[in-house]
Amino acid sequence: MTIKTQTDLKTTTTPVEPSFGWNIYAEQVNGRFAMVGFVLLLLLELVTGQDLLTWLGLR
Repeated sequence: MTIKTQTDLKTTTTPVEPSFGWNIYAEQVNGRFAMVGFVLLLLLELVTGQDLLTWLGLR
C-alpha cells in the first residue's frame, strides 16, 4: 500500500471550473447542496420537535 503525500495529491488533481452538463463540478455542487439540505432538515426537526412528514402534513 502506498501513501500519497500532499505534493502527490496536488499534482494528480485537476482544477474544477464551472461548466454545463454532467461533470465533476456539477456533482460537487449537488453534493454540497444535499449536505446543506440534510443539516437544515435536522435543524427543522430539532426546532419544531416534529419530523418532516408531520411538518408537511403527510402523517
